[in-house]
Amino acid sequence: MTPNQLVSRLPEGFAAAVMPITASAITTNINGLTAGEVEIPTGDLRIPAYRAKPDSGASFPTVLVIQEIFGIHEHIKDLCRRLAKDGYLAVAPYLYAREGDVAHLTEIEEIRKIVARVPDAQVMQDLDATVEWAAKDGGDTSRLAATGFCWGGRIIWLFSAHSSRLQAGAAWYGKLTGPTTALQPKNPVDIAKDLKAPVMGFYGGKDAGIPLDTVEQMRLAIEAAHKPSHIDVYPEAQHGFNADYRPAYDPDAARDAWSKMLQFFKEHNI
Repeated sequence: MTPNQLVSRLPEGFAAAVMPITASAITTNINGLTAGEVEIPTGDLRIPAYRAKPDSGASFPTVLVIQEIFGIHEHIKDLCRRLAKDGYLAVAPYLYAREGDVAHLTEIEEIRKIVARVPDAQVMQDLDATVEWAAKDGGDTSRLAATGFCWGGRIIWLFSAHSSRLQAGAAWYGKLTGPTTALQPKNPVDIAKDLKAPVMGFYGGKDAGIPLDTVEQMRLAIEAAHKPSHIDVYPEAQHGFNADYRPAYDPDAARDAWSKMLQFFKEHNI
């Protein structure tokens, strides 16, 4: 690739693997916002991202929005717009742009093959670059938060151990334990003692992919390390309970967790 080459572009609409979309899918309008695709320089490349912010003012508190396994599709873009309506600059970089475009893939196993090639170290580098970019786009990165969903929920824990600039994180149903690889060498439970920023975790009691005993392992690891992070479990919620476009959507749990996340950010001056 040539220096500063744009690796890919963001797809329109929803990822193919999440079709069909349920009637509960939320669409947040762009009234009062500046929103759309942007490019983030990272290393000698540029990766695509979606950014939303108020269309007037400056020095907005900044939130990194970290994608589901399905990439940056309409739901992740909508979450950015919701945050922008609350006064944030919200930006979601496509964190496996180098490894491939998952938007057109219909099978989750094909998506997992791409995701398995994404190094955690590269993700940390790209998030750091996104923070630098946001500071030049009207973001006040001295007031920096991050929120991530599914695949991004795991990344929130890792980034909170990596970044000295992050002030608070919200991890939604991200895996906490499991097999490791050379590219993904640690799980969140392994780095609980290294958390630099407080994290609020949101998990579903009926999440078939994240057993509650692993959630308890993380809770105990946080407590043992005396970290000011905590985890909320919604007993009747499934994996993806905030994903309003999917059958697993639990509106009550989603609304409650979103409200708690915003309050958590405000408590940390974000």
